[in-house]
Amino acid sequence: MTDKSHIVCPHCNAVNRIPTARLGDHPKCGKCKSPLFTGHPVELNDQNFAKFISKSDLPIVVDFWADWCGPCKMMAPAFAQAAAQLEPNVILAKLNTEQAQQTAAQFGIRSIPSLLMFKNGREVARQAGAMSAPQIIQWVQSQR
Repeated sequence: MTDKSHIVCPHCNAVNRIPTARLGDHPKCGKCKSPLFTGHPVELNDQNFAKFISKSDLPIVVDFWADWCGPCKMMAPAFAQAAAQLEPNVILAKLNTEQAQQTAAQFGIRSIPSLLMFKNGREVARQAGAMSAPQIIQWVQSQR
């Protein structure tokens, strides 16, 4: 990582340059003034997925899920808990595969929940199946 990190605002999709040493200081978006890190997973869709993944310097873990999926619903609180613990070093995001079918198809999502880790816009790891918060955190940290 350089001395500045590019972070995409989860609210307005503006790209922000934040000094890497200050990521833990609750930075706000320069455009909309909203917090860049909320302690909650970022909601992604077909329209903002590519920009969010490709323009961020931090690793991003995306939970591909659907409303009808029981294991997805069971894992949602654990994923949110992991997001609160992993920020600001890793961003956790969710993508509803029913609403974002184009993106789900692009990444060949065949089973849900599936976690995909992206670094510099490229998929670097994938894990299918529901996990607890400690398992999610351990998996993420093992990929870094």
